[in-house]
Amino acid sequence: MGANALGVGVIGYGYWGPNLVRNFSEAPGSRVVAVCDQRAERLSLAAARCPGAKMVTRPADVFADPAVEAVVIATPISTHFDLALAALKAGKHVLVEKPMTSSVEQGERLLEAAAKARRVVMVGHTFVHSGAVRKIKEFVDGGRLGKLFYYDSVRVNLGLFQHDVNVLWDLAVHDLAVLDYLLGGREPREVTATGAAHLTPGIEDVAYLTCLFDDGLIAHIHVNWLAPVKIRRTLIGGDRQMIVYDDLEPDEKIKVYDRGVDRGPTYSQLMNYRSGDAWIPNLDRTEALRPEAVSFVESVRSGQPAIADGRAGLRVVRILEAAERDLRRKAPRSALNGAPGRTSAKTGASRKKVHA
Repeated sequence: MGANALGVGVIGYGYWGPNLVRNFSEAPGSRVVAVCDQRAERLSLAAARCPGAKMVTRPADVFADPAVEAVVIATPISTHFDLALAALKAGKHVLVEKPMTSSVEQGERLLEAAAKARRVVMVGHTFVHSGAVRKIKEFVDGGRLGKLFYYDSVRVNLGLFQHDVNVLWDLAVHDLAVLDYLLGGREPREVTATGAAHLTPGIEDVAYLTCLFDDGLIAHIHVNWLAPVKIRRTLIGGDRQMIVYDDLEPDEKIKVYDRGVDRGPTYSQLMNYRSGDAWIPNLDRTEALRPEAVSFVESVRSGQPAIADGRAGLRVVRILEAAERDLRRKAPRSALNGAPGRTSAKTGASRKKVHA
């Protein structure tokens, strides 16, 4: 890498950290100069990947290193805010894994700190950088799908179980990030959620989230840690065309269908069904983390907002927090075993405004 390459420090070398280290080591315009993890065995693996980088066990050592211009945070969600805020106060740019923070209040404070320090905050909404989602965005913006009717997603598998957040914060965040990107940051007027905690009191492992938008668009997201198979499938319907997006398909991730229903000139007439061609667009197959790393570097260098900037991260957290409130309102105390910090409420329909 050239002498002007952005010096990056990565905090957290667990499940996702190695992927971040690899991509920031290989992406043009950046170089990994420090890796931080509390476990010596993980640092040994990192040292083999980046022999020229410093290996440290304390985040403070990363923040104090003048060679580190930007910090990438890949740690548990509960630590995101404190680490990101400390990095900003140390004058570093920040890329923090999803979700950005564990509350709206934390997200707002983080953006205020970034503005004060004149530093970039970006969130690891990795899917918005994938070739498949960028192609769908191209279709939406170009009007190819027409007026959007629905976004219906299933994201299920067996594990990985989290101990500090429920399945919405772990899995639904991906679809919310994609939806935010496709809609250009447009926020829902109403958020509802239903879920159940089968294995750990107070931590839902199966959940359903619904967002309603002012123009009639409805988004429904099903997430589950207890499924026997792994499914990553999304249906997006418009009044002109429809898309099936299956992220597990190796070669045909997107199928576009020229199908739909047209109402006759009067309400008394029957519906007219359209059944046109289906086709598979060609996609950029670059690993999504590569353009994510490049986007972060370019945002730091240019000062222009990245696709998944802090404001996008805050919008997603706002929906998750609204969904969490709805879950808590519905959950009976018996299901939570009197878990601290949880409130009991009768199960029933609920309508929560996202800004409530």
